[in-house]
Amino acid sequence: MTLSPKLRGLTGRWVRYELRTMQPIATPEVTPGEPRIRVTDKAAQMGIKQLLEHAYEKGVQAVGLRLGVKGGGCSGYYYVFEPATKIRKNDNVWRFGELTVVVDPRSLKLLEGGTLDWEQKLMGYGFKWENPNAVGDCGCGASFNVA
Repeated sequence: MTLSPKLRGLTGRWVRYELRTMQPIATPEVTPGEPRIRVTDKAAQMGIKQLLEHAYEKGVQAVGLRLGVKGGGCSGYYYVFEPATKIRKNDNVWRFGELTVVVDPRSLKLLEGGTLDWEQKLMGYGFKWENPNAVGDCGCGASFNVA
């Protein structure tokens, strides 16, 4: 298995672990048409890093990064970022560089038109959505509400 030049050196021990121990997995079929969300290059790199960390720590390979929305949080909904270990029948699948992103149809209704970015601040770091469907959010930015 080879990695693109962008990924080489991204995260030393995880990349070495993947190259030594991971068996290639089938790349899921991409949903036809243009992606209905966007992912920045930095978010894609960090998504790959998180998937490699997950594989290293849990010994489970993921087919991609699952992006979603669940009910709850202080504003009504909260964002979900987790390894996708399988593709469900109605899931949307897109590739952003080396990263495969998986989104279920219900979540896509709330994320459509949004951009996933990676934010690094003095007090922390993580994925950050720019979501045009959100009419309000909590102070921490982890949850949101819609009209």
